[in-house]
Amino acid sequence: MNVIKANFLLLITAAIWGVAFVAQRVGMDYVGPYTFNGVRFFLGSLSLVPLIIFFRNDSGNSRTELKSAVLPGLLAGLILFSGVSLQQVGLIYTTAGKAAFVTGLYVVLVPVVGIFLRQVTGKGTWVGCALAASGLYLLCVKESMTIQYGDMLELIGALFWTCHILVIGYFSRRVDVLMLSCLQFLTCSILSMATAAVTENIVWADILAAYIPILYGGICSTGIAYTLQAIGQKYAPPAHAAIIMSMETVFAALGGYLLLDERMGGPEIMGCVLMLSGMLAAQIGSLRQSKARVPDYQSSPGA
Repeated sequence: MNVIKANFLLLITAAIWGVAFVAQRVGMDYVGPYTFNGVRFFLGSLSLVPLIIFFRNDSGNSRTELKSAVLPGLLAGLILFSGVSLQQVGLIYTTAGKAAFVTGLYVVLVPVVGIFLRQVTGKGTWVGCALAASGLYLLCVKESMTIQYGDMLELIGALFWTCHILVIGYFSRRVDVLMLSCLQFLTCSILSMATAAVTENIVWADILAAYIPILYGGICSTGIAYTLQAIGQKYAPPAHAAIIMSMETVFAALGGYLLLDERMGGPEIMGCVLMLSGMLAAQIGSLRQSKARVPDYQSSPGA
C-alpha cells in the first residue's frame, strides 16, 4: 500500500470518529447517556473479537496473552468510563463541534503531562498550549467570564482522555493491543450499564429506537475505524498521521452543522481554528522531538 492510500484510510477514520460525536448526541434523544455508552461499547468489544481471532497467536500463547491483558484492560476501562461519561453527559449541554474541539485538548495535554514523567517536551508543545488556551477561551468562555456547564464537563473529560492515552501508550507495548482494547471496552460497558441501572430507566424499546446511532458508535466508530487506523498508520508517515487524525474535530464540527444544524459565531469559529492549530503544533513538535513512530493504537475520544 502506498502513502496516498494510507493517508486516505486515516482521513476516513478521522471522518468516522468526527461524525461519531453527532451519533452520540442523536442517541440521547432516545436513551440516557450511560445506557448509550453501555450498549455501544459492548458492541465495540464484540466488533474486535473477529480481529482477535484473525490475528490470534498460533503458538498457543493466546490464553497467556489474555491473562496479561486483564488488569491493564480493567484499568484502561475505568479511565475510559470516566472520560466517556463526562463526554456523553457534556453533549447534553453543548454542541457536537464544541465537544470535539474541547475534548481534542488531550492532544496538547499528553506531552505536557509527559514532563512529569521525565519526557522531553519541545517548543512546539508550548506553542500548541498557548494557541489551544486562546482558542478555548474564544470557544467556551462567555462575556460573563464563565464557562458553560457542558463545556466544563468536556474539559474535565479531556484530562481523563490524557490519562487514557498515557496508560494505553504504556501497556500497548507490553500486552496484546487488540485484547487490551476489547477488555477496556467491555469494562467500560459494564460500568456504564451498572450506572444506568441506578440512574436511568432502561427501556429495551428505546434502545431499539436508537439503533442507528448505537450501531454507528459501536461498530463503525470502533471496529471499522480501529481497523482502518491500524492499517493506515502502518504505512503512513507519523507526521501525516498526526495531522490527519486531528481533522476529527473538523469533521465533528461539519457533521454538527450539516446534520444537527449547529451554528457557531465568529469568535467560536476563530477559537476552533486556534485550537486546531494548537493541536497540530503540539503533535508535530512532539514527533520531531521524539523522532519515533506514532503508536499503532491511539485512542479516540469520539470512538
